[in-house]
Amino acid sequence: MTRYVDEHREEFGVEPVCQALEIAPSTYYAARSRPPSARARSDDVLKPEVQRVYDSNHDGVYGAYKLWRQLNREGFKVGRDRIARLMRQLGLVGVRRGKATRTTTPAAVGPRPADLVKRVFKAPAPNRLWVADLTYVWTQRGFAYVAFVTDVYSRRILGWRVSTSLRSDLALDALEMAIWSRGMARFEGLVHHSDRGSQFLAIVYTERLADAGAVTSVGSKGDSYDNALAESVNGLYKTEVIRRRPSWRSVEEVELATLRWVDWYNLRRLHGACGDIPPAEFEVNYYSEQPEAPAA
Repeated sequence: MTRYVDEHREEFGVEPVCQALEIAPSTYYAARSRPPSARARSDDVLKPEVQRVYDSNHDGVYGAYKLWRQLNREGFKVGRDRIARLMRQLGLVGVRRGKATRTTTPAAVGPRPADLVKRVFKAPAPNRLWVADLTYVWTQRGFAYVAFVTDVYSRRILGWRVSTSLRSDLALDALEMAIWSRGMARFEGLVHHSDRGSQFLAIVYTERLADAGAVTSVGSKGDSYDNALAESVNGLYKTEVIRRRPSWRSVEEVELATLRWVDWYNLRRLHGACGDIPPAEFEVNYYSEQPEAPAA
């Protein structure tokens, strides 16, 4: 009531607004003279923290749920509904996913690797199952194509690449980064899963996987569900980076934004599949529980 009167008193005056609200002006003045409640004082303390967490996570990506989880991780014992209410008061809105678009070019009909995943995207440990996929971004200087390689266990992005052309080297460069990031020459027991895109079935790509000791797996149905986890990473990338701007000037600009996002995604972004902790922390916790097993 007092807030509404305060918002309109300069334009209409206190008495007319109170008359329209069917309250006595004395009620308004009495309410204004009362000291703030304990809840209001607590909200005033919490609001800057909500704003801080919102601003510090990729410039406003988080919605109420992840803001609530992050604040609880920092020691603020507060309810999710309260965070949602404070976000509304502050005018804060998290990003929402849009519809995903399929981008890979199907390889010519011929012998393909078997589908070893069958839409079950779970792994008991790091480096047991990787997924790979491509997406694209329109820029003022033409399309930018982006490749990601993700570890299913932790949802950590191991390799990525941005290029001006949709060629096999794009996927291969992302794979090389993934192998380098793990610091391993061989990956015995690793399954590498992708869709039927020609970039992933190119001879140079499959040979590199074989050299690393990985087994190649390809979706059998040919739709997005066969590589759903990789498609999910693409969707997050589009939602949290690409669609937040009306346009991108160049491939270089997309590459810099992708670098910044992957760093945040791996090291700070809370992920539901990891128990609402960052992928890197999830892996550290795994290795800390393994006797004499060095962290990747």
